Amino acid sequence: MTAAQGGECSRDDGRRRLSRVGFSPAGGGHERVTRTVRGTLPAGAPDYVYVPVEVPAGVAEFRVAYTYDRPSVPPGTPGNALDVGVFDERGAELGGKGFRGWSGGARTEFFLRADEATPGYVAGPVREGTWQVALGPCTVAPPGLSYELTVTLTFGERGETPRPVYPPERARGRGRAWYRGDCHLHSWHSDGRRTPGEIAALARAAGLDFVNTSEHNTHAGHGAWADAAGDDLLVLLGEEVTTRNGHALAVGTDPGTFVDWRHRARDDRFGRFARQIREAGGLVVPAHPYAPCVGCGWRFGYAEADAVEVWNGPYTPDDETALADWDARLVSGTGRREWLPAMGGSDAHRAPDAVGRPQTVVLADDLTRRAVLAGLRAGRSYVAESGRLSLTFTAADARGTTAGIGERLQGDRDTPVTVRLEVAGAPRCTVRFVTDQGVLFTGGPLPVSGRDVVEWRTTPSHAAYVRAEVRHETAAGPVPGVMAALTNPVFLGWK
Repeated sequence: MTAAQGGECSRDDGRRRLSRVGFSPAGGGHERVTRTVRGTLPAGAPDYVYVPVEVPAGVAEFRVAYTYDRPSVPPGTPGNALDVGVFDERGAELGGKGFRGWSGGARTEFFLRADEATPGYVAGPVREGTWQVALGPCTVAPPGLSYELTVTLTFGERGETPRPVYPPERARGRGRAWYRGDCHLHSWHSDGRRTPGEIAALARAAGLDFVNTSEHNTHAGHGAWADAAGDDLLVLLGEEVTTRNGHALAVGTDPGTFVDWRHRARDDRFGRFARQIREAGGLVVPAHPYAPCVGCGWRFGYAEADAVEVWNGPYTPDDETALADWDARLVSGTGRREWLPAMGGSDAHRAPDAVGRPQTVVLADDLTRRAVLAGLRAGRSYVAESGRLSLTFTAADARGTTAGIGERLQGDRDTPVTVRLEVAGAPRCTVRFVTDQGVLFTGGPLPVSGRDVVEWRTTPSHAAYVRAEVRHETAAGPVPGVMAALTNPVFLGWK
């Protein structure tokens, strides 16, 4: 092993680079050569720095291991956290042409070969040229972040790179029907602990019809889901674009679509990647916009969004804030479009995280990628805490004209309208109808059977839209209670 000191940043092409790691050509056979570079990143270091690695010809495997110090810090001060990934000889420019994998802080080492790679990384030939090991100092303690990076190259014969097999874009559906799905899930291809097969089994047990893969900053797992899909489970492919200014779900993109995450709101580049997601057939969905974790709060605005995740995992106060913010946007009509649909997702990583809690229930013409995404984009959906809870929500006028979730009931301002909610699976829960004026109706507790029909009468002049909430009982007076289900709105002649 040869050790080299490093850590000084250069800016020869506008990117931050650390000390170069060089290797000599192999002398023959299956030689293995290791180099180690050490350095310290100061507080206020760039979001991403790069260690150039000169890879000679004849390399069969590229392997990286890293460690960094975690000193004690005063209460309220972030400690050290360092992510890692790699770009090959095609370059590390924004857009990801040379992207070969990202594991964030979930792993301390990874490898790539032609025939195999660590989950989260793209298998393929290790070609000659300058590779870039990407380091992402998420947080740096005041004394700095000292790291050690070890690169090992193994020379020899290359294997064959397998051709990826992706899940089908259609499953056995029921025609136009309500389909249940979870669009926010993590497997061991990023920082989750479950295999795609284990997630699929949990999804089926939760009564789901579809799931969306959403690994952090990598598409490398897209080809691992074919065996998990089936006639009874549609698997959509995507990514969780995890930036320093918030996370966005890419839902239902074309197989193999990679979306770069190395930008902040101040860079004014999010629109470029949002367009890339839509051009790949997917939806742009800001995730957990008020989550309290570092870098999780959404800072890019909603002009490029197709929907927003207002309920993430177990319902908590940050979800309540996200719901209130979304509702305010319904009132103002702010954004790229007239209104932005709400969604929910489990964000399940490992036990005891429950797949399908919550789940988005969407009215789609069939159980296909295209139909499900169309239903989500149109807001023909509601969010439920589990498969046991189901809703039917409509508005009708005296002429018998009816509109459902995400639709508009056309009529005069003073036309009487009856809003009707049919509930099943919500024992002792409370129903609330929310309008552009706020909560205008709160019903009594539902029966212990969990089934009931709740009606309320209004007019378009009194309520531009109506949406429904079903909440669990609470003993805290005016506190509304933990959410059991919520719907997208029915609009009442509002333009």
